[in-house]
Amino acid sequence: MRRIRALADRYGFRIVEDAAHAAGGKYLETPIGGCRYCDIAVFSFHPVKSITTGEGGVALTNDGELAGRMARLRSHGTTRDAAEMHEESHGPWYYQALELGWNYRMTDIGAALGCSQMRRLDDYVRQRTGLAERYHSLLADRGLTLPWCDPACASAWHLYVIGWNEEAAGLSRGQAFARLRAAGVGVNVHYIPVHTQPFFRRRGFRPGQYPNAEAYYARALTLPLHPGLTDAQQDRVVEQLATMLP
Repeated sequence: MRRIRALADRYGFRIVEDAAHAAGGKYLETPIGGCRYCDIAVFSFHPVKSITTGEGGVALTNDGELAGRMARLRSHGTTRDAAEMHEESHGPWYYQALELGWNYRMTDIGAALGCSQMRRLDDYVRQRTGLAERYHSLLADRGLTLPWCDPACASAWHLYVIGWNEEAAGLSRGQAFARLRAAGVGVNVHYIPVHTQPFFRRRGFRPGQYPNAEAYYARALTLPLHPGLTDAQQDRVVEQLATMLP
């Protein structure tokens, strides 16, 4: 992000940081979302993220003009601020639509849930980090590619994704997935490369254009990781994996 910020300063473009999975993480000892290296940082609060509002998310910025415009756009592009209006206000009830916006307002119930979750974020991240470190230890030297985090950063560990080694195991990722699910282990795959989706194929994208993303997807297997995961449950995940590993 620091190097991208330097490019933005040089060439004059804006940066929107996709921090959807990163609530509670840090970059160069700075909390992600502080917008030190971006204009806007966006978090997802979907139910499976580190903290949730039930659905939706939040966009953060240190730019007052951007904050004002985002506030308008989330509510049909309207304002009740007389200073922003193009003509004199008709009264306290009056508003003006300054631009075409959307109905992106968070519900009060969702916001209340989010506020309560924020108070628990540090605890959640500590629990996730401990579980990730335990996976590192339990799965070391098993022929799997384990997730890596730059020492200058601190991951929020929203996901723990391993790279499946089909050659060593003698099983495809799909076969391993099916066996683990059948054993009651809630594995998943995150994520399918965007350029392979029909919408983007109709716009000229095609498989083969992004070989690293496709190679990652072919091996990715997401293991269970959440604050409520017990050591015994994690041990069972590892034991089930071990039945398929050399």
